[in-house]
Amino acid sequence: MRSLGEDVDTFAAFGLSGRPGSEAFWASARTPASVADGDGWVTLFLRRGTEAASIEFESWSEPVPLRRWGDTDCWYAEVRMPARLRVTYRFLAEDTAYADPFNPVGAGGDRSIAATPDAPAQPHWPTVAAADVLPLPRTRLRWAGGRLGGRRTVRVHPAGGGGPVVLLLDGDDWLYLHPATTAFDSAVACGELPPVTLVFLPVRDRTGEFGCRPELWEAVRDELLPLVAESGVPADRDRLVVAGQSLGGLSALYAALEFPDLVSRVACQSASLWWTPDAQDLADPLSGPVGGAVAARLRTRPDLSGLRIAFDVGEHETRMLPHCALVETLTEQAGATVRVSRSASDHDRAGWRHALLRDVAWALA
Repeated sequence: MRSLGEDVDTFAAFGLSGRPGSEAFWASARTPASVADGDGWVTLFLRRGTEAASIEFESWSEPVPLRRWGDTDCWYAEVRMPARLRVTYRFLAEDTAYADPFNPVGAGGDRSIAATPDAPAQPHWPTVAAADVLPLPRTRLRWAGGRLGGRRTVRVHPAGGGGPVVLLLDGDDWLYLHPATTAFDSAVACGELPPVTLVFLPVRDRTGEFGCRPELWEAVRDELLPLVAESGVPADRDRLVVAGQSLGGLSALYAALEFPDLVSRVACQSASLWWTPDAQDLADPLSGPVGGAVAARLRTRPDLSGLRIAFDVGEHETRMLPHCALVETLTEQAGATVRVSRSASDHDRAGWRHALLRDVAWALA
């Protein structure tokens, strides 16, 4: 990271005018803004206030403190970013987290999204400000008791009138942080996706439910999907696609391995393929055997000829890449039809969301 020092002209390089902290300056303030720097970018972040604060990035970087310009209300940071990066962030000040007021692109009420100029577009995902209320599907299913215990509210949305079921793991993230209903509706309307029925699966205990255990998928098969069938929403359960990220991606692939009659189409982003039963007890969970428990299972040479699976992982997830690459290879060797891609992100839902639409479409092709 380089310093602006007291060089007002440097602010101008980011398209800002006026003396920092003046009303004229704030009137033109729109950040984050990036300028080319070697093989990457320097991105300027601004905050207006009186107390010290920092920028917290999702996965990609340690928190970055903001610096104050003299005795003004202008706080700033220049952050060196690599080529092709989309990242979620928020400001932290006095134990309060909030979105960037100068950035119109948000994710939920307290997060914003920054993208370097060379990051690929995400055409179906609308610009959502922190104060916007995201649309929720009208159909709500009450899922209570059963194998998983407790009560859950499962939302169901027929995009384009409904069709094959797309089960979105970590469903609340796709309801309240990123508007999947809007994005899928747009992709269907443009002909990039067939009509589908989105089922948003909320999770209560990610580590417990998304580990390689059968209870979740027994419950999906025997309890949730019958509820969807009874809801009156058009839904083709025989062409089920499971979409999961991180531990959800691990669970989706586990389901394809152990419940092939249920799951034969998967969109898998940045799956936690380092996972082993004892990995969570390690100081560094990613330091275990490459490919974790899934690679060990794949070495038993299961017949995956009926599986169609799209793998995606952030190109900046350097420690995840060996785990993912090995499992991708072993899955294809076991007979699955495999698609492999890399997104312009780290371990971040803002980077996965375009791959989600594209890979669900491919899984249904």
